[in-house]
Amino acid sequence: MGRGRFTHRARGVAVAAAAAVCALPVTGCGLFSNKISSPSVMTVGSGAFLANTMPARYTCDGGKALNPPLNWAGEPAGTKSFALVVDDSAAPITPYVYWIVFDINPATSGIGEGKLPPGARQALNSGGHAAYTPPCPGPQGHAYRFTVYALDTTLNLPQRTSLQSAWMAIAGATIGRGRITVTATS
Repeated sequence: MGRGRFTHRARGVAVAAAAAVCALPVTGCGLFSNKISSPSVMTVGSGAFLANTMPARYTCDGGKALNPPLNWAGEPAGTKSFALVVDDSAAPITPYVYWIVFDINPATSGIGEGKLPPGARQALNSGGHAAYTPPCPGPQGHAYRFTVYALDTTLNLPQRTSLQSAWMAIAGATIGRGRITVTATS
């Protein structure tokens, strides 16, 4: 399903997510909490992204909802869990979130292809699914952000929690952040 093809329910979820994003700057700097002025910088990478390009196998052209493998390093002391947000900040309803994973064990340093780390949970994305929804970039191409957040707590939110609840909880607990931005075309 393309980024522009919303069901009535998905459109409502996307509007709620956009409202949450607009509220985030009031609580701090974007997704960062008020606890720190500048989060620690982490590195995020993937052997699947050559020259910062996302292969078609991880987009809607791949035929499966297959998330790419990711790895990260450089989390700050005090990290109690990680969260991952995959989004498109330039989507018509900004941002369009393809995947939110939270409560990733602090001993974890990556996510395997098509895998969810043991014990991790998924929030609803902009399409209303608690799963990785592969983006559909179109022939002109598009950029996607894979952001890993180091958190000073375990969120303990339920599986399928709302996008807004997960995002706000991540914002309130962020002590470190790393991001890789990749492009894809159909």
